[in-house]
Amino acid sequence: MKMKNMLKTLIGGLAATLISVAHAQTGATGTGQTWPTKPVRLVVGYAPGGVADITARMVAQKLSLSLGQQVIVENKPGAGLIAASDAVAKAEPDGHTLLHLNSGNAVSAALYRTLPFDTVRDFAPVSAMSLSYILVLTNKGSTLSSIKDVIAMAKSNPDKLNIGTVSIGSGQYMAASLFKAMTGLNLTIVPFKSTPALMTALKSNDIQVAFEVAAPVLSLVRSGDLRAIAISSPQRFETLPEVPTMMEAGVPAYQVTVWNGIAVPAKTPRAIIERLNREINAVLVLPDIRQRFADLGIDAHGGSAEELRGHLAGEIAKWKDLVETSKMEKQ
Repeated sequence: MKMKNMLKTLIGGLAATLISVAHAQTGATGTGQTWPTKPVRLVVGYAPGGVADITARMVAQKLSLSLGQQVIVENKPGAGLIAASDAVAKAEPDGHTLLHLNSGNAVSAALYRTLPFDTVRDFAPVSAMSLSYILVLTNKGSTLSSIKDVIAMAKSNPDKLNIGTVSIGSGQYMAASLFKAMTGLNLTIVPFKSTPALMTALKSNDIQVAFEVAAPVLSLVRSGDLRAIAISSPQRFETLPEVPTMMEAGVPAYQVTVWNGIAVPAKTPRAIIERLNREINAVLVLPDIRQRFADLGIDAHGGSAEELRGHLAGEIAKWKDLVETSKMEKQ
C-alpha cells in the first residue's frame, strides 16, 4: 500500500512537471518559448544598400543566431513607408512578421491625409534599435560657418537662402521645415531625389545649406569636403564632438532625432513581444554591433516596448503640430 501511494505521488508529480513544461513552452500561456517556429520576416520600407537596410541586416543576422530561425530582411520601398507598413499591419500577429518602424512612420502619420492603416493602433512597438541625427552642412568654401551666419544671411537677403534636403516628407525635410518655423526665416527648402544629388547641389552652390542625416555624409565631413556647422542632437555627438548642437548654435529647444526600431502587428502575444525585446536589446550591447553602428555615425539604442510606444506618439504629435502651424501641404 505504501509503495502504491509513493508510486501515485511520483506519477502525479511527473504529470504536473510535464504540464508545467508544456505550459512554459507555449506562447499562449505567457512565455512564447516555442516562437519562432519558422523563418521571421523583417520588412524594411527602404531600398537595399541604405543605412536603414544595412543596420537592419546587422541586427537580423544576430537575431537569427539567438532565435534559432532565420530572420530575413524583405525590402518594400515606397513613399511614406506605406507598402512596408501596410504589409505588416495586415500580417498574421504571430511574431513571424516584423516591421522596421522608424521616424518616417511618425512623419507619414502627420503628413498624409489618409493611410491604409493606423500607425498607433495597428502596430505593437517592440524596441528601439538606433538613434542618429541631422547635420547642417555648408560647402567648405562657404562664408556660412555657423548657424548665426545662416540666420544673418536669411534676414539680410529675404527669400534668397536655399536649404536642400532629400525628398518631401523625409526626416531631413521636416527638420529643415522645423528650423524655418522656429526661426521665422524667409527661406526656400529645396527637395532632391537622393543624397548624391543633394551633395552635388551643395558643392556647386545651387543651395547654400543642406540638412542630411549623419551616416551618408560622415566621410565628406571628416575629409573636409563639407563643413558641419550644427547637429540636431540634444548633446554633442560623440562621433563629431567638435560640431555644436543646434541649441548651442542659437536655436533654443531645437532637437530632431532620426530613430529606428522594431514593431509587430497589433494583437501579437505579449510573450512574443517580451522575448523579442530581450533578444534585440541583447544584440544592441554586443561590442561589434556598437562599433559598426558607430562607424556609420549611429548610436545603438534599445529600450522597452513602452518607451518606444511613447516616443512614437510624441513624434507624431510633434510633426502634426508642425504641419498644421506651418500650413504644410498634406500628401
